[in-house]
Amino acid sequence: MSLEELKNKKILILGFGKEGKDTFLALRKLFPRKILAIADRQEFKKLPEKTQYLLRFDKKTKLYFGKDYLNSLKNYNLIIKTPGIPLKIIKPFLKKGTKITSQTEIFFDNCPGKIVGVTGTKGKGTTASLIYKILKKGGLKVHLVGNIGKPVFQSLLRAKKNDIFVYELSSHQLQNLKKSPQIAVFLNLWPAHLDYYKNFQNYKKAKENITLHQRKNDFFIYNSEQKELREVAEKTNAKKIPIKPTNYEFKRIRNEIKKIPLIGKFNLFNTITAIKVGKLFNIPKTKIKEALKEFKPLPHRLEYVGKYRGIEFYNDSLATVPQATIAALEALRNKVKTLILGGSDKGGIDFSLLAKRILKSNVKTLIFLSPGTGKKIWQEILNLKKNSKNLPKSFFVRSMKEAIKTAYENTEKGSACLLSPAAPSFNLFKNYRQRGNLFKRFIKIYGGKK
Repeated sequence: MSLEELKNKKILILGFGKEGKDTFLALRKLFPRKILAIADRQEFKKLPEKTQYLLRFDKKTKLYFGKDYLNSLKNYNLIIKTPGIPLKIIKPFLKKGTKITSQTEIFFDNCPGKIVGVTGTKGKGTTASLIYKILKKGGLKVHLVGNIGKPVFQSLLRAKKNDIFVYELSSHQLQNLKKSPQIAVFLNLWPAHLDYYKNFQNYKKAKENITLHQRKNDFFIYNSEQKELREVAEKTNAKKIPIKPTNYEFKRIRNEIKKIPLIGKFNLFNTITAIKVGKLFNIPKTKIKEALKEFKPLPHRLEYVGKYRGIEFYNDSLATVPQATIAALEALRNKVKTLILGGSDKGGIDFSLLAKRILKSNVKTLIFLSPGTGKKIWQEILNLKKNSKNLPKSFFVRSMKEAIKTAYENTEKGSACLLSPAAPSFNLFKNYRQRGNLFKRFIKIYGGKK
């Protein structure tokens, strides 16, 4: 849908978080006199004061806030939906002929520049950031947008032909897209967001849109070690760049760029992928090396917090699937003696491989953030090890404060404590950021006490 077509639509912005606000501000710039509508589940009085002021004095904006917000949908023929709101929730409230779109879809339809799209169950934030740093170091006019960067609608209004947008794309943003980026990166695919999607196949189908609509001169970079992604690659018209790094390639990159500040084989995979994108843009090898050496790891992704009372602490709060926690244990090898894990239970997640990896590790203490998936993980461990000999100690706690106190009491000096939950945060926390920030906060509070 072109920006011109928006002019004649009765538009409702559904969801007024960071992205919804960006959509509103962009539409107001485009159409200063147009009637717009905003609907959101939260109460209006809970919005920041500046936002309340902005909306109250915009006489051409209709507001639908609170528990009955979806009743407003029937009055509009174009809904610009925030990705986090599932389609299944809003369908009963739509009138026939209403079009559902998103900020991402509008951006893809109208962007004059080039888009590098990055998706995957895990690693997309780090990879998108690496690509952005490499292209920027190469002197290109590049922007980091999407899940990790800025919402894109206001950026679209300023976009030019020579702009490059590195777009971190979630499955929710990719859902129902009819266009794909010129360069698409697909890192991995594991079961996730099964509370949002009916099953894993629906989740996969949403992710596939990153490449399904590519053309023959576009590029699809993908993890060829995964069967599911090889299947996706068979459906694309783009030029395929499979990535299946050998141990030799990992060692070569480590030797060439000895100061990459990233831990683990999975991060080397992310780095190789970013290098491939840099080469597509003809970025000189020296510039790529400089960008990687200067790269600062993102928070909550196997982040080294520090050494307190003789214990090293690592914050991997964004590990919301078992495969991410397995990767973290492999990256830190035998130094992890205490593992903090567990989160909200959305069903359908298999913890058996994680249980096996924990029993193979040197972990002596398991601290489960309860309620949630902790009991399932512990039961998987008990199922594998019939006798209680040499089992890790287990603790079930109901706050991060309690988890850190327990960690200090049960972790030996010279070893490491890792927060890598293997599940989403919503059992006890607002999001993974809050979970990770509380982890870091209480480490420092109790780390100073003897």
